[in-house]
Amino acid sequence: MPSTAPAAPVPQGQHEPRTDPQALTSNPDPSQNAPTDVDYTPHPESSLKVSPERELIVKKITNLYSGSASEEDMLVYAENAVYDDPLSFCDTRYKIAGQWYGIPKIMASSKTLATEIVLSNDTTLAWKQTQEYTPRLLHTGKKVNSLVTCTLDEEGKVVYHKDQWNEKDYSHEGLGKVMKTLNGDYLTGVTKPPKSL
Repeated sequence: MPSTAPAAPVPQGQHEPRTDPQALTSNPDPSQNAPTDVDYTPHPESSLKVSPERELIVKKITNLYSGSASEEDMLVYAENAVYDDPLSFCDTRYKIAGQWYGIPKIMASSKTLATEIVLSNDTTLAWKQTQEYTPRLLHTGKKVNSLVTCTLDEEGKVVYHKDQWNEKDYSHEGLGKVMKTLNGDYLTGVTKPPKSL
C-alpha cells in the first residue's frame, strides 16, 4: 500500500542536470544549427551505444511521451522524482503521472519519431528527440525537437527529468515558475493517474 505521507522534496540543486546544450548538440556544420548554436534534431545513426538498462530507460520514457499512460513505464521514476519542462514542474512521481496520463486525453496521437543519445555517464542520460503531437481538436501533427536530460540515482531510477525545447535553461523563479508548479500540482485532478503511483 502506498505511503500517504507527503513526499520529501528532492533538493533541486543536488539532482537538476545542468548540461551545456550547445556542447551536447551543436552540429559541426554551422548551417545545420539553430541561430542559438543548438541542433536538437536527432541523428539516430550517431547515437551513443549504451547498456540495455539505459536503452530501457529511454524506451519507457518515450513510451510515456507517446501516450502509453502505463504504470510499468512510470516506475522508471523514483517516488520523489522531478519533471521540468517549459509548461510544468512536478516534484513527485504521482504529479509526473498527471502529465503523462493527460496525453491520451488531449492528443489524437503522439509519436516518438527519432532519438539520439548524446550523453551517458554514471549519473546522467541525455538524448535528442523528435516527437509528433496531433491534438484531438486540430488533427494536424506538429513535430517538436527537444533535448531530454535525466539524472539517475544509484538504482538507475530517474530522479530529475528535464525537457528543453530551446537553448535556455530554466530559472525556477517568478511568475513562470508559479504557473509551471500550479500546472504540475493540479493536473492530476483532471487526468486522474492511479493513486498507487
